[in-house]
Amino acid sequence: MPGTTVHLAVYDTFADWEPGFATAQLARHGHTVRTVGPTTAPVTTMGGMRVQPDLALGDLRPGDSELLILTGASLWDTGDVLAPFARTARTFLEAGVPVAAICGATAGLAREGLLDDRTHTSAVSFYLAATGYKGGARYVEADAVTDAGGDTASGGASCGALVTAGPTEPVAFAREIFGLLGVFEPKKLDAWYRLFHDSDPSAYEVLEG
Repeated sequence: MPGTTVHLAVYDTFADWEPGFATAQLARHGHTVRTVGPTTAPVTTMGGMRVQPDLALGDLRPGDSELLILTGASLWDTGDVLAPFARTARTFLEAGVPVAAICGATAGLAREGLLDDRTHTSAVSFYLAATGYKGGARYVEADAVTDAGGDTASGGASCGALVTAGPTEPVAFAREIFGLLGVFEPKKLDAWYRLFHDSDPSAYEVLEG
């Protein structure tokens, strides 16, 4: 369903715990979550679960999606096998469709040059610096960051919003996604984050109100 479909990239060794907070709430709030693999062959997560992708990466089109989510995976740091997913992120951003990347996926985007002109974060600054990218000055020490997009400093056409987060921040990652897609109004978004990140029981009343 164009306009309400979120695509979650899945590949061998992907960090299965990282997208769960986001995808669970997206599904509960009327968004369709579809998985995208290198092909439609099953993949095995870092936790040993087998996932059957809904579609192959080559069949994914930005116009059919409202967001592409890229999770971490050991494969981001052991070769170029996941580079096609970073190239697809470029296609999405150039089409004005948001991308959300967490953990090792941020390194994949850095290698693709997608963080050179965008505010971003990751596990730690020197992790991205090791990719040789040119965006160090735009690195922010934060749990998660949303860059709203627009024209890039280098004159490129990228204009889609980009969410980035470090590997220990799946809740903050989800918060940025919810804010981007308007899943919760601001007061409830803050309450959701306080509940799941800070275990603040007072947030229940706001969420249920």
